[in-house]
Formats: sequence, structure tokens, C-alpha cells
Amino acid sequence: MYDYDMIVIGSGPSGRRAAVQSAKIGKSVLVVEKGRRVGGVSVHTGTIPSKTLRETVLNLSGWRERGFYGRSYRVKQDIGAADLMARLHKTLDHEVEVLEHQFSRNAVRTARGEARFVSPHTIEILAEGGELSSVTAAHVLIACGTRPFRPDYVPFNGTNVFDSDEIVELPKLPRSLAVIGAGVIGVEYATIFSALDVAVTLIEPRPSFLDFIDKELIEEFTHELRDRNVALRLGSAVSSIHLGNDGRPTCKLADGRTVASDMLLFAAGRVGATDRLNLDAAGLKVDHRGRIAVDPKTLQTAVPHIYAAGDVIGFPSLASTSMEQGRVAACHAFGLEPPPPPEFFPYGIYSVPEISTVGMTEEEVRKREIPYECGIARFRETSRGHIMGLNTGMMKMIFSVKTRRLLGVHIVGEGATELIHIGQAVLNLKGTIDYFIENTFNYPTLAEAYKIAGLDAWNRMVRA
Repeated sequence: MYDYDMIVIGSGPSGRRAAVQSAKIGKSVLVVEKGRRVGGVSVHTGTIPSKTLRETVLNLSGWRERGFYGRSYRVKQDIGAADLMARLHKTLDHEVEVLEHQFSRNAVRTARGEARFVSPHTIEILAEGGELSSVTAAHVLIACGTRPFRPDYVPFNGTNVFDSDEIVELPKLPRSLAVIGAGVIGVEYATIFSALDVAVTLIEPRPSFLDFIDKELIEEFTHELRDRNVALRLGSAVSSIHLGNDGRPTCKLADGRTVASDMLLFAAGRVGATDRLNLDAAGLKVDHRGRIAVDPKTLQTAVPHIYAAGDVIGFPSLASTSMEQGRVAACHAFGLEPPPPPEFFPYGIYSVPEISTVGMTEEEVRKREIPYECGIARFRETSRGHIMGLNTGMMKMIFSVKTRRLLGVHIVGEGATELIHIGQAVLNLKGTIDYFIENTFNYPTLAEAYKIAGLDAWNRMVRA
């Protein structure tokens, strides 16, 4: 009756996982990707490029060794944009090859072109050369992702005024950078460029930033940014941006201040890339940011055989959760009952230093009126921290006084996004403070911080 059992629009984390899951249970699958190569925003302009850029910067700048050799230490004295791009393109090529092989191995077909709905079951594909083709499917997954929000008052030019997709192809390194938007993307890029000793100003209209992170962690993070001379302009919106006679962008803030810089990055939000999908023909609507509403358990849209997953459905917009959403959508479409998702999943912010968190923040625990106690460990308290030359970094753990169960783990510092998984496992297995006190950790490791923080909390709980 239909050409395919499943058509997936987009080949990012949710799209690829849904396609492979569908294929593994014997279904015919077509992935439609409008980009030049498969991978979506995650591979080409988002997750992988930004993290590769970060790793390249930390390696070439000698950032990780500065605790021993001083702030002026560098592995490569003159770092240019070409140094960053070389590693970036090599990594992206590898990612695409792995994905193409995965599709080939599972008999997932791909079509390059722009997809649009003709009817709820029919998709029209416009190829780059202008050729039109039409295909039908029993089920459709919309996994088209997002694109940067580009307001009219920002003079984007691809030379020194960029959005967060364009910045990964920057032509040269600036001496100074202004970043508008202190969300996850803005904070990541601001700190990456700061590690290159670029003078960075971070502008955010709200009085605070990353509000979903434990406040004590943000205080620690903010202190480190100020120590590195990152200028924070919080609580004041940008009223206008203009390019001077020398071509440099200048931001005028609502409080009367101005911020001039060699380069400007606008990273204040993203919108669903749904405007060209002709969703009306499928019976679907989007919100003001182009996002599609779904049932959070099944990922079904208002039209039952059409699913949506990934960034296009909004929060949490993480590659890790998007993959799981794609798998869940595919399982539901073909009558499989996937196991229930774990209660807690981690957030990772690949700033410099990293931030990662799982479970409840101290603010959430207090709001629920749960009797609790916290334990703190500083990375400099561990032998591995001394060996690595770490002067900063901390772990915060929250425990219930009544049940002794772990409620949340919050880490800022080197390796935070890796370390968090120990806390994630204990949380989802409903473990208690006894696990951290009684267990033996490899020595010397940063993971010892779990034991230090656990003992710190236990001492306070015993006294209480």
C-alpha cells in the first residue's frame, strides 16, 4: 500500500536512531536529508563541531597544563583558524563515514533533497538539481532539528557577525568577541574562545544564566569566568547593533553601555526548521518557535501516524535524549513496547570548564521540603587533581537525611561530563550515601571526589 514503512525527515541523532531501529525489526526505511551529507545539525554545525573545536583549543593552547606552567604556556604559539578547521573537518568526515556505513549495513535508504508534505502519508522530495519525486509511508518521523534564530536587528554578514551555525567555519580568530545569549551554546563558545586568550564579553538580558543548573555550581563557574577576565553583562538587553567605519560590530545595551568587539556571535535561541515542510498538508501546527507538540511518552503528534523527535520538539534538546526519543518513536510506531526510560538522565555543558548535572538541584530539594544534606569535594583535594595541575573544579552531592538516598550530583571542572555517569547510575538504582563511603575507587582518580563528597555529607548528617 505504501512505498515505505517509515520515512524519516532528517538524519540527526533522533532521525538516525529511529531509522536504524525500524530497519532492525525488518521495516523498510527512507531517510530524507536536505544537507550535502547525512548527519544533520549535530554532525555538521552543532554538537560534534563545537566539541571538536573545544578539544582542539584545549590541546593547542596548552590549557590543561597551565596549572603547572603558568597562564602564558602554549603548545602552539600562533594558533589560527586553519589549525582549528583541520581537526574539525577530519572529525566530521569520520562521523559521516560511520553513519553512512551504519545506514548501509542496516539497509536504510537515503534521499538527498528537501522534504515537504503533500498529504499525511505522502512526502514530496525536491532534489538539488530541481527534480521532484514523491514517496508514501505508513509512518513518518519529523526529525528536522532546528536552526539559529536570526532577528532582523542583527547585521549577519558571515565575516565578523555570525550565528551559532556559521561560527564553526570562522575565517580567522578575533582579538575580541562579544557573545549575545548566555544559554548553553553561548556559554560554550564564550569559554572556548576565552581559552584562546580572546577577550570575551558575554551579554544576557536576564539577570542570571543557566538557571536549570544548581546555583552554587553557577557561582563557582561565574567566579572562574571573572578570574579569566570574561566580562559578564547580565540583566541588560541589546537595543541595537551597528557596524562602524572600520567594520567592527558595536552593541548598544539597554542600560546605556556599549560593547565593541572584532567579532560578534549571536546565540540567543534556535527555531524549529519546520517552515518548509508544508505541515498544514499533514494536519499539523507549530508554536511561535517552529516546534511541534508531541505526546512525551509515544512521541506522536496530533496526527497519530506522524511522530516528531529531537530538537524540533523542544526541551531538553540534547543529542543523548534525542537518540532515545527516535528509538521510542520507532518502537511505538511498529507495536513494540520499549522499556520505560530511566528516571534521571544527565545534562552536559561542554564549556571550559565542563559542567554536568543529574538529579535534583539544591533549589528543587528545598522546594519539595525534603530534609537533605550536601557534600562538597574540590578537585584540588584529590591526588589526581594535583597530578593534573587542577586549581579549580568541584563536585556537589545531595542526599536525603531521612532515607540516605542520593538526590543529585552536580560537577563543574575537568572531566565533568564523564564523571557524572557514576552518579547517574547510583541515582537510577536508588542508591544511598553508603555506596560512596564503603566502595573503593581507583587511586589516583578524579572519581575519588565521589568518596570525598560522600564523607563530607556523612559527617554533617551524623552530627545532625
